[in-house]
Amino acid sequence: MLPTPRPAQGGARDGAGMQGGRPALRRRLAGERGASAVLLALLMVPVLGFTAIAVDIGALYAEKARLQVAADAAALAVAADCARGACGDVQATAQGMVDANLGDATAAPPVLASNPNRVTVSGRTPKEHWFAPVIGHDATTVSATATVAWGGPSRGTAVLPLTFSWCEFVQQTGGGLPSGTTERTIHLTKSSSTIKDCTGPSDNFVPGGFGYLVSDPGDCRASSARDERSYSSTGNTPPAECSAQDFSSWVGQTVLLPIFDQFGGTGSGAWYRVYGYAAFRLTGYHLGGQFSSPSRPCGGNERCVTGYFTRFVELGEAFDHDSNAPQMGAWVLRLVR
Repeated sequence: MLPTPRPAQGGARDGAGMQGGRPALRRRLAGERGASAVLLALLMVPVLGFTAIAVDIGALYAEKARLQVAADAAALAVAADCARGACGDVQATAQGMVDANLGDATAAPPVLASNPNRVTVSGRTPKEHWFAPVIGHDATTVSATATVAWGGPSRGTAVLPLTFSWCEFVQQTGGGLPSGTTERTIHLTKSSSTIKDCTGPSDNFVPGGFGYLVSDPGDCRASSARDERSYSSTGNTPPAECSAQDFSSWVGQTVLLPIFDQFGGTGSGAWYRVYGYAAFRLTGYHLGGQFSSPSRPCGGNERCVTGYFTRFVELGEAFDHDSNAPQMGAWVLRLVR
C-alpha cells in the first residue's frame, strides 16, 4: 500500500501570506488613486488652456472672417455711391452694411481719398470666449479693414465686339454726359444722322469697317485698352465668333463699350484707337442676317443698335480701373485692402 502524499508545508504558508498581503496592496492602490486625482486636477488647467486655443482662437478666426465680409460690403457700398456722384452719409451707409452682415459690430467713420479715389472702412466687434475665461481672458475685440478704389475703365474685355466714335458719343449724349433713360438709335453705317459731322464726306470711319472689332479667339468678346489700337472686323455683320444668342442675351442689360477717338487703315488692317469706355444700356439691335432683335429698330442695309448711355458701376473682374481715365458714365470698383 502506497503512502498518502502530504501537501507541501509551504503551500499553506504561501496562501496565508497572499491573504495577509492584500490589505497592503489595497492601501498602496488607494494611495496611487489619490495621487492620480491630484495629478489630474493639476493637468486640468493646461488642458483647458489648450482647449481655449483650439476652440476660442478658431472662433476668433471665424468671427474675423465674418467681419471682413461686412467691412468689404460697407466699403463697396460707400464707393459705389461716391462713384455715382453722390456719396451721401457715408457713415450711415457703412454702418448699415455692417449691421446687415454682422449686427453687433461698429464701423469706424469711412476715410475718403480723392486722388486716387479710395474709401477705407474699419469695423470692430467684441468676441466673448467659451473656455479662455479659465485662464483670465473673457473676450477679444476683433477688427477688420477694407479699402476700395475706383476709377474709369482703363482696359478689359467688352462682352460685345462693338465700338462707337467719341464724336458719336458726344452727339448722342448732348455733350459727352450719360444720356439718361431716353432711348436712342445709333447707326453703325452710313445712314446715321450724325455720321457726316463725325466722318466727313467719306460717310464712314474706315473703308470696310462698320464698328465691329476683331473678337478674342473663339469668343464673341473683344479685349482692348486705353490709348491702344483695336482692329476692325470687316464685313457688314458681326464677327464669325458671334451668334444671335450672344447679342440677344444682353438686351435689357448694361454693357461697357470702347469709344474711339482716332482711326486709320483699310480693310483687315483698319484700326480704332480706344479713348475710353462708356456704359450703354442695350434695348435692341439690327446688324444684318440673324442679328436682329424682335423690335428690329432699323431695316434693310442699315446697321444699328438702340439703347442709351447711362451711369454704371462695374464690380466684376472684366475691367481694370484708372482714376485718370476719361469719365463717360462707367466706374470700376476694386477691393485693394
